[in-house]
Amino acid sequence: MLRPRELEAGIELFPAQTPTLLPATHTNSYALGEGDVLLVEPATPYPDEQRAWLDWAEDLARRGRRLLAILLTHHHVDHVGGAGRLSKELGLPLWAHPKTAERLEELDVSRTLDDGDEIRLEGAPDQLWRVLHTPGHAPGHLCLHEASSGTLVVGDMVASIGTILIAPGDGDMRVYLEQLARLAALDSRTALPAHGEPIGQPSQLFSHYIRHRLMRESKVIEALESAGSRGGTADDLLPHAYADTSRETWPIARLSLVSHLEKLIQEQRAKLDGDRYFPA
Repeated sequence: MLRPRELEAGIELFPAQTPTLLPATHTNSYALGEGDVLLVEPATPYPDEQRAWLDWAEDLARRGRRLLAILLTHHHVDHVGGAGRLSKELGLPLWAHPKTAERLEELDVSRTLDDGDEIRLEGAPDQLWRVLHTPGHAPGHLCLHEASSGTLVVGDMVASIGTILIAPGDGDMRVYLEQLARLAALDSRTALPAHGEPIGQPSQLFSHYIRHRLMRESKVIEALESAGSRGGTADDLLPHAYADTSRETWPIARLSLVSHLEKLIQEQRAKLDGDRYFPA
């Protein structure tokens, strides 16, 4: 694996090993900017990988780049595992959404960012990144959009390896689908995901994710209708709703199932009584 790798002028990619959801094994960090540089995703918790990450950042500085800050897209462990050490050793502040900062009280987040904020990176040329608050996968999830180049940093909204888990608690399937539609409408040229290779024509992938989740939702509705007046627990509904997937994936699939059921309850298309779900 080649690292670091320049994707284009002013954007470098550095994948580091993390405890992420298989089949992914790495989380991508990005250096944005040709003069001022914003580092995105201080992901790895492993000391040897952190050392390599620091070497990369220090080499950027040796090449005359001005390191400004480290941005967290969200609070999940495979995205913030190195945040404390990396920010301390480089002397860089951490930036994140307020809901991410709330979940990482052990870290000193010095600047909070919200939807519509702008980050100007001076260089040749300047880059102007607009902050997008895109909850659904995580409450404080942020994306970054550079309109002039059509580049979109997407964190865990989509991936080009594996899939994105919408888990109960952190996740909200209804909001996630709304945010995917919002990202698709940007019609960006390139998306930079946290897992896997850069994505060309990402609006097609955002739309594919929406179609796939709605397909799964239809299977969840079928499972509810089959359960009828007896209703069913999540474990009862799982074999029907995910009959087309391998049993090895069912523990993760169960989390997605509950998120789909929570969406249907929000929309008054299902109801919950105790631990049993019913069609509304």
